[in-house]
Amino acid sequence: MQERVSCRNVKCSYYTLIPTQPGPLQQFGRTEVIENTLNPDFVRKFVLDYFFEEKQNLRFDVYNVDSRSSNISKHSFLGQTFCTLGEIIGSAGARLERVLSGIPGKKCGNIIFTGEELSNCRDLTTMQLCANKLDKKDFFGKSDPFLVFYRSNEDGTFTICHKTEVIKNTLNPVWQSFTIPVRALCNGDYDRTVKVDVYDWDRDGSHDFIGEFTTSYRELSRGQSQFNVYESLSNRTCFQQVTLLSFKVESEYTFVDFIRGGTQLNFTVAIDFTASNGNPAQPTSLHYMSPYQMNSYAMALKAVGEIIQDYDSDKLFPAYGFGAKFPPDGAVSHAFPLNSDCENANCVGIEGVLEAYYECLRTVQLYGPTNFAPVINQVAQAAAGVMDGSQYFILLLITDGVISDMVQTKEAVVNASTLPLSIIIVGVGPAEFDAMEELDGDEVRLSSRGRVAERDIVQVALWGCCCL
Repeated sequence: MQERVSCRNVKCSYYTLIPTQPGPLQQFGRTEVIENTLNPDFVRKFVLDYFFEEKQNLRFDVYNVDSRSSNISKHSFLGQTFCTLGEIIGSAGARLERVLSGIPGKKCGNIIFTGEELSNCRDLTTMQLCANKLDKKDFFGKSDPFLVFYRSNEDGTFTICHKTEVIKNTLNPVWQSFTIPVRALCNGDYDRTVKVDVYDWDRDGSHDFIGEFTTSYRELSRGQSQFNVYESLSNRTCFQQVTLLSFKVESEYTFVDFIRGGTQLNFTVAIDFTASNGNPAQPTSLHYMSPYQMNSYAMALKAVGEIIQDYDSDKLFPAYGFGAKFPPDGAVSHAFPLNSDCENANCVGIEGVLEAYYECLRTVQLYGPTNFAPVINQVAQAAAGVMDGSQYFILLLITDGVISDMVQTKEAVVNASTLPLSIIIVGVGPAEFDAMEELDGDEVRLSSRGRVAERDIVQVALWGCCCL
């Protein structure tokens, strides 16, 4: 992530950027000096590694240059501000403006941050090739040809970046189309040499060389044309050709692309209030409200929520509980609002969610069973109403045990896999969560009633055991 900085209405000549990413506070860098101005636009940019799953705190100090000394203490302090890298990325147009503070009774001006993702050539290219009149290499047949693509390196060597499938017993093969990242093919340099070798496959691995040719990404991007018909020559000169049949490029969009494009995150919380958590009045309970430290539920909520809230512009978070008897009638509910407002379950910020959670513990009766499907379906219904790409929903489910309605939950997840929705399930406590891993389709895509999920939308993590 590349960051540009400007200041307004301050008597400054340079500023210092100090990120407090995991580890002790350390100075990251300084801008150049801009003389005699209240509204500097600094030219120097700062490149920071961006991690969505981390809260990356930043502090910005502004100084007026009073001497040539590199010692900050020798210059006049004009103000400072704090933010996170996520707040910059999550702001409209990745532009965040903050008020400088730090000098009592004095207006210190404003500071403006603009972030942009550095281009790393994320395009994917799909191409298909064929060949004609290849050299015959098999004594009792023709050839079993395949192609090997090599990317050229700075030192003149070559690195294999793709192999096609083998087409058996032919001198005129048509290989299947394949997809390869552009950076793997040319490392983002469109004119870099791409070498292609043609081989005849042999069972013992001693493949026979048929021929080779060179090209580049720029040449290939012309698509099917006379420019992309290559004569492939071997030691034994013969007329043989490799032809590009098709070439297509697609962009591989990232999380930052969607956020910069205006997509807003909607964060919803659901907390397990089943009796298996233990009596909240007892220290052995996972819901125990200790005067000295937060319980496991509160810690998980705060850790995940403080990261995601930077990308939620209104900071209004619907928060629900499930598996408890909810007043006034004492009926068991699996999607009751933590703030007791059935018309509006929104809480203001993560601190508001925590306050509602603590208050809810005093009014509900922990019960059961542990049903996930109702709250998943409720959030899915909201996501189904916004399919234009402007919003993306994230549901955080925090639980202590095995899901009681696994069949219904699987169906709810499969149905929701077509929607702009992701689900984070955090397991707390000592229970076994192996059955829950089935919902996480990293290796095997989740299915229900013969339907396979369109995509993997569930991430399962154990609090204190792994990173989200």
